[in-house]
Amino acid sequence: MGPRVVLLCSLFGVLLGQGIEQMSIEGCCKDGQSRGNNNEDCAALPLISEFTTCRIVQEQCCVTVLEDNMCTTGINMAKDQGACDSLFTNTCEKKTIKMCCDCCLLGKTTLKKGLPCDHTLSVGYQCGLVSRACCVHGAADNQTTPTQKTELPNKDETHENGDNSVLSDQCEGKCAHSCVGNHTCTCFKGYKLKPDGKSCEDINECLLGASNCRGGERCINTEGSFRCQREVSCGTGYELTDNNNCKDIDECETGIHNCGPEFECQNTQGSFRCSPKVKCGGGFIQDALGTCIDINECVSQTGPCHHGQICINTVGSYICQRNSVNCGRGYHLNEEGNRCVDIDECKDPDKVCTGHGCVNLIGSYRCECVAGYIFNSISRICEDINECRHYPGRLCAHKCENALGSYKCSCTTGFKLSVDGRNCDDLNECDSNPCSQECANVYGSYQCYCRRGYQLSDIDGLTCEDIDECALPTGGHICSYRCHNTPGSFHCSCPVQGYTLSPNGRSCQDVDECVTGTHTCLVDQSCFNVQGEFKCLSFVCPSNYRRVGETVARLQRSDTIRCVKSCQPNDVACVLDPMHSVSHTFISMPTFREFAKPEEIVFLRTSVPAYGDYHLSSYDVKFDILEGNVENAFDIIKRVENGMYVGVVRQVKALIGPLTTVLKLSMRNLTTQGDSGQNIINVHVFVSEFWF
Repeated sequence: MGPRVVLLCSLFGVLLGQGIEQMSIEGCCKDGQSRGNNNEDCAALPLISEFTTCRIVQEQCCVTVLEDNMCTTGINMAKDQGACDSLFTNTCEKKTIKMCCDCCLLGKTTLKKGLPCDHTLSVGYQCGLVSRACCVHGAADNQTTPTQKTELPNKDETHENGDNSVLSDQCEGKCAHSCVGNHTCTCFKGYKLKPDGKSCEDINECLLGASNCRGGERCINTEGSFRCQREVSCGTGYELTDNNNCKDIDECETGIHNCGPEFECQNTQGSFRCSPKVKCGGGFIQDALGTCIDINECVSQTGPCHHGQICINTVGSYICQRNSVNCGRGYHLNEEGNRCVDIDECKDPDKVCTGHGCVNLIGSYRCECVAGYIFNSISRICEDINECRHYPGRLCAHKCENALGSYKCSCTTGFKLSVDGRNCDDLNECDSNPCSQECANVYGSYQCYCRRGYQLSDIDGLTCEDIDECALPTGGHICSYRCHNTPGSFHCSCPVQGYTLSPNGRSCQDVDECVTGTHTCLVDQSCFNVQGEFKCLSFVCPSNYRRVGETVARLQRSDTIRCVKSCQPNDVACVLDPMHSVSHTFISMPTFREFAKPEEIVFLRTSVPAYGDYHLSSYDVKFDILEGNVENAFDIIKRVENGMYVGVVRQVKALIGPLTTVLKLSMRNLTTQGDSGQNIINVHVFVSEFWF
């Protein structure tokens, strides 16, 4: 059963109701406990029974819950924060919390100094209980248990006889936790490897969201692990159920009570009561072991004897005797022994006010304390004044630390104490060069920056790491061909032959060998530039055809080589042949990376009007692809532009280069009487290996 504190505030209710339904004593207590858990005013509880006993039980059970909750808050503050300075206030609740906090700190200090937890200091019964509980609980927490071996995720780990000396030798003892061979270190569960590859640091599971704490619980990180703590404590005598509710523990049924053999255990809400089996007679009281102890009526009763008599305690009773001269504190009998005279405590050789001034008073004395001390009228000594607690936020700009008779100020991280010893000046951390590249001082801290092409490390926030621009999600579009990362930057490159890097340093542009004169075409050949290379072309017209125009040294995309029919005299077959001309044109295309819709590459323009008629005869044009349609990647459509028929050759499917093909196109003129003539157009298509 946890320590309980007597609440010093007045919490008395008034029972005025009549005719209210009768309830059992246990029901009255449960109602008071429920209202105490809801932080209701225990002095103004609604009446649930007409009996005064129910009202008393209801109110006291409510007060008990509030007392336990307040004391638990103080104990937790002492354990978690190790200080009670924030509780310096005069409210009743804060005084109770502070008393439990201070007494718990006393118990922890007793344990730290190796003193027994059952000390004999006159700090009061309730304070003694809290101090002993914190002392005993701290001793239990300090007991260590053997640490189990942490399994490492290494398939080659040696498990024979539990010895891993071979792997440890491979790392030469440089690993903080464990070695997995090949000079590689690993860490135990709950830790991660530092950048030096040897040391290990704790993983904050709470910060990473890797804990399994439920609703109503908060995660508290520990070294190598974490723990879950309920945000609202159930309090002493209650246990947490699966649905996060508090249920009373029946100490009598579970056998965890401390009632002796002379007592019977009776369960109560949040606690239990030990009732003695044997009742003591008048003048005696039963102790915790069931033993009957004499009652000192002279102390427990007010004025048991008449005026002029003194009380003398006896076993089970007391007697009154006539009073003799008895001097009180601060007085002593005169030499005649008939009256009391004042004692001058200031002349005592034991120096009652050591280090301070002493002023004798009638029947007492007081100490004139030096600066920084105050006289305690109860303990009658000069006690140090905690200036930091009495004047919070008024003495020091940041942190205040009490000292005997004085105090001293200190600053938080990022600041230094100014010359006045109270204020704090910003510390320029950049003077010590904490950053690998650029440092900017800010108020109370600093910020590291990196130059272009670098980024700040996520591990330490100080080191600048090179940005691999080629590995970024947009790295594939930075360079037309290939991207090469360099410290703080990058550069692009193009294929070795046929391309050169453009002035923007990223795109690849084709080298026109026909213009630069780096081609190898013969005199009777024409040079045609294609993307990434060049072609040497020569054409001979078929028999009965003559070439229009002379051979040129350099062919361009818009150039056309045309052979027209030229029949010999009396060559009837040549005259009757419907084919009028054979033409050659050229086109260079890249390998399309993305092919979303057809690409129009060649336009065959005619002089035939759309829907025209000549002397009542209608004319039409028909376009066909006769040869060279690789993978059916091309088609030809007919449409009208500016009133004339036009044949449009389209690429309808992506082709992967390098690839060369000749599209043999047919353009036939049609009339109502049939074909009136045909022209052949050879489109030389060169598909580059690259998309640029």
